[in-house]
Amino acid sequence: MNRPLTNCAITGPLKSAAPDFAAIVSSLLYQSGALGMKIEATENCSNNAALSFEFKTPHTTPIACNVTRWGDSSKQASVTENIMQAACGLMSVHGRANGRSQALGLNYVSTLTAALALQGGISASIGQLRGLSVSNSDVSMASAALLSMGQYIAGATASESHENSGPNHVSHPACLPFISLDGVIFELETLDAGPWQKFWSEIGVSSAVAGKGWTAFLLRYAKAISPLPDELFNAISNITYHRISRICARTGMAICPVRSINDRAQDEDSQHVWRQGPWEFLFETNPKGGWSSHSTGNLPLSGLTVIESCRRIQGPLAGHLLALLGAEVIRIEPPGGDPLRGMPPMAGDCSARFDALNRFKTIREVDIKSLAGQTEVKELVQRADVFLHNWAPGKAVLLNLDHEDLAATNPSLVYAYAGGWATDSATHSPSSQMPGTDFMAQAYSGIAKKIAETSDTHGGSLFTILDVLGGVVAAQGITIALLNRCMNNMSAKVTSSLMSAATLLCADDFQRLYALPSSGPAPKSIIDAIYATKRGKIAVECRDLKTAVRLAEALGTAIVIEEDDFQDCLSDWFLSRTADEWAGILEHAGVPSAVVIEDLADLQTMAHLQPTLSPGAYTKVNSPWSFK
Repeated sequence: MNRPLTNCAITGPLKSAAPDFAAIVSSLLYQSGALGMKIEATENCSNNAALSFEFKTPHTTPIACNVTRWGDSSKQASVTENIMQAACGLMSVHGRANGRSQALGLNYVSTLTAALALQGGISASIGQLRGLSVSNSDVSMASAALLSMGQYIAGATASESHENSGPNHVSHPACLPFISLDGVIFELETLDAGPWQKFWSEIGVSSAVAGKGWTAFLLRYAKAISPLPDELFNAISNITYHRISRICARTGMAICPVRSINDRAQDEDSQHVWRQGPWEFLFETNPKGGWSSHSTGNLPLSGLTVIESCRRIQGPLAGHLLALLGAEVIRIEPPGGDPLRGMPPMAGDCSARFDALNRFKTIREVDIKSLAGQTEVKELVQRADVFLHNWAPGKAVLLNLDHEDLAATNPSLVYAYAGGWATDSATHSPSSQMPGTDFMAQAYSGIAKKIAETSDTHGGSLFTILDVLGGVVAAQGITIALLNRCMNNMSAKVTSSLMSAATLLCADDFQRLYALPSSGPAPKSIIDAIYATKRGKIAVECRDLKTAVRLAEALGTAIVIEEDDFQDCLSDWFLSRTADEWAGILEHAGVPSAVVIEDLADLQTMAHLQPTLSPGAYTKVNSPWSFK
């Protein structure tokens, strides 16, 4: 059973939403359809300031779900996907690797927003079933964008040794991915320094240079940069891909060519994954009878307990989102604590980036490799509602902590696996030779190639796009399973992955490739660019001629769009004022625009983003949801 919400529905004016929300609607409809929900899309929409729909179940009153552009309700300025990426610093982080702010070329913020909006409705329904008086769930595009930036904002605003690594501060633009002698573009991956040193040694690179490269290679996940020594690129560019692959096999390095979406669509499992959505559910009726739990607070998951055993970003973010929804999250760490707690920059006695994902959790240090530790985990699970892990495939079985083990301990449990690939089995990943990390998943899924085509680069982004979206998808799958448990008394195993998150991000592409009815790609905007100003940069997008005319009027010039030099004319005109001045002028004119945030510390000074941010030892990103 992979369509757990067949008796639920969403209804509202989804067919006539404002253009700003079109990509959100597309993703929302895909996710709802994959869950088996009935979609009642009406035509009339009287409110262009928000996207509104209702989430309905047979057992609750409808939840009014509202999606706005900005967290500040007084700001109603029109936006596009790229404008929101500019305004919230995402362009800056994506552009760090090559020294210039640039858009991802994906409907990333829109996809995140759709997932969070649907999760808000589902969570509020759980709250109702648990006795909470809640009927509304609100989320904004800005809050979704800032959520994706949480660890980067933390690093840029930490009280001790904060980072200043915007595009203008990169002294050595990274050149990842690699390119072989015969022109194959590919990613390398290892989670251990040993294979890295062996690999470069066999290629003929000195140990000292390889060591410097390893330090730079590790910066990808934390800082979205990877300033590798030129010697590495020079050495590898003189070898064919076939030979590089053989060296990888001998030394323990993983390798993956940067594939296209078309390549991914040809995989045997691709269409199945696309049809089922980014989650795989296995439900079982609880043999011990009814399950009930009353809310102990004012949030939908208050009173529920989550046991989390995760590392890095994807799993911890999923646990963090469940904590923001009110759950008590007990995080299992190895004896001595997670080593990432000490990663600079620090905020007091803890890494700011680490704290950004884990600050609401209770920590239990457990040696899960020992029999005593495994027994302790099972004791915790007896009183829990959710168990979440992102261990390597096959590890749960070795630890005697797989789904069957823990379901025997707690028949009502929701068991969640947030992996790299689509399974937690050691024998059924896309390649048993590839670790399921963000950058390998980008390369394998076609995401890296799609980004490269729009960013004028060779590969994807060093911004961890799939780790973040994967964390959102994992938390969303868990709330779906919890709602199904509330309504139907069923326990569940729910699996999600970086690969399934990539499928969600490219759902429209797969729909076209499988020759299914679709609205087709959005028409290309007439103007979509970043311009230098007297101080700072401004991103401007005009979807149509009417908006371009309003832009020309706001500039006080008669620029002719059809002329070859109109972009040069725009560049000259924007130099006459500051980015802040132009942002005010263009907002009044109804032209989507935003100051390009290059230093993430500046986010906390933007009035319209304040509802989503909290100052302190570092700037924290608040919950993307509000309920009432």
